[in-house]
Amino acid sequence: MTRTAVIALERFLPDARRIAGVLDAEVIPYDPEAFRAAFAGYGRIVALMSAGIAVRGIAPLLTDKWRDPAVVVVGPDLRYAIPVVGGHHGANDLARELAVLGIEPVITTATETRGRESVEGIAVWTGCDIVNRDSTRAVNAAVLDADVPLYAVTGPGIVVAGPGVSLLVRNGEYVVGVGCRKGVGAAEVIEAIGRALREAGVAPEKVLVYATTAKKRGEAGLIEAIVDLGGNLVFLDDETINAQEALTPSRASLIGLVGVAEPSALAASKRKVLVLARQTYGSVTVAIAR
Repeated sequence: MTRTAVIALERFLPDARRIAGVLDAEVIPYDPEAFRAAFAGYGRIVALMSAGIAVRGIAPLLTDKWRDPAVVVVGPDLRYAIPVVGGHHGANDLARELAVLGIEPVITTATETRGRESVEGIAVWTGCDIVNRDSTRAVNAAVLDADVPLYAVTGPGIVVAGPGVSLLVRNGEYVVGVGCRKGVGAAEVIEAIGRALREAGVAPEKVLVYATTAKKRGEAGLIEAIVDLGGNLVFLDDETINAQEALTPSRASLIGLVGVAEPSALAASKRKVLVLARQTYGSVTVAIAR
């Protein structure tokens, strides 16, 4: 469960406790280190103070919208709740929760103000994770201009997604990156993935998606293996793969890539943390990220 904190100046602590009661939150009295502490331990933050104080406090702590906590500023008069960080990542919903106290949510994200659903919002209500997160900017921009089709593919399945397509998959934690030699058999791929998962201590049901290079779109053995595993295979374009740091030297440089297994796993993962560096099992390479 995501933890919520209410940070307030001392004179506003009584109101902060009222807000905390509605949100099942913890109250943190404001001091120069309050936001740093809250960013380290909470996924949602309500700042009961002026927007200027809050913005100056959080600005040095911001990394990216996928990891930063949702932050909502509530004015000292308790009239408005303004999401300032992570509108699509929980802040808009947090502001709306405060309406029971008569605090009006002020939503500024473009999709919501125009009555449109964002990619992030769709991911929440469908219980999915967004695999290629960099795609959301282009897709959300397109949503502002016209209806964007939503396709449901029941697994096992194979999806080739370009940079302007957001790929959502059912919740899981790990991404398995797979590379292989041309003509590899499905049985060898299945055995290699199984060995890698065991070495990493990852249960198969915890796999979010399998990922590889788009150059393997015609690799029948690889495709058959993922289908047999009941998984979903994502083909990533060269630009997406080469945007990742090459952690282990790879012969993939011969085909213009920094690698296959490791960068594919990292590109499609949420935390960008490699839990199993590239391992070679015969004709198959496997890496696992979370």
